[in-house]
Amino acid sequence: MTKLEAYYNKFNEDKRLLSRHGQVEFHTTMHYIRHYARLLQKQRTEALRIIDIGAGTGRYSVALAEAGYDVTAVEPVKYNLGILKKKNARVKAFQGNALKLKRFADESVDLALLFGPMYHLHSDEEKRQALLEAKRITRCGGIIMAAYVMNDYSVVKYGFMENHIAACVKNGALTENFQIRHNEEELYDYVRLEDIDALNAAAGLTRVKIIAPDGPADYIRPALNAMDEETFALFLEYQLKNCERPELLGASSHTVDILQKCRCERSFMDQDIIGDCPDSSGPARG
Repeated sequence: MTKLEAYYNKFNEDKRLLSRHGQVEFHTTMHYIRHYARLLQKQRTEALRIIDIGAGTGRYSVALAEAGYDVTAVEPVKYNLGILKKKNARVKAFQGNALKLKRFADESVDLALLFGPMYHLHSDEEKRQALLEAKRITRCGGIIMAAYVMNDYSVVKYGFMENHIAACVKNGALTENFQIRHNEEELYDYVRLEDIDALNAAAGLTRVKIIAPDGPADYIRPALNAMDEETFALFLEYQLKNCERPELLGASSHTVDILQKCRCERSFMDQDIIGDCPDSSGPARG
């Protein structure tokens, strides 16, 4: 059993995404998925083809399949895959990883999600390979969404708020600029915005937007949990209207980078997002 399998055999991803701070991440991310899925669907007569690479227990895969999209899930951990398959038989689920997607033909999907792999790949070469594989199977003009765990959230939260910073400095876990050093012994890898930019350049992908799907949510978990429903709804509204603000991106616990493969079809670079994505929307025809 790998370290990744051992971790996810115990970690309850569904519980995390159903928590208040997890709902913020899920609600925000789904908002953008639905938006770009609707734009892509307008170019198709058949159901949009979505692949969820590193799908976990299927929180996103199942929601998208239930909305009517043609969804395929790829997940390396058998335990997670078993849970996913029990949730929705319409999701085509396979064991595999982001670095080898040989079962999928070139340009065979419209929208590719990489919401777990980039957390656990430590080398730039592996991250680049994951982006290139997603790029290969995504059609020209299609969208790739890649999520990352951010360096400075981890330094502030684990280092300063939980009082581990002195030990991290002494054991060499941080550079002199407080960037977390790559360490393959650790489960997670942490990046800054400039690292993501360099990966995109190496993979030849064009950014449409980059968002902070959690914003400040992970810093204020107790406050979120104490909110009444009206206040929490206002926080979700605040989050959606501010998650693209550059001053929030590097400090968020995650980012989601929204990328387009080539520009041979109408670009989404300047498409408005807020207010153009009803949560109840499924595939739009025609």
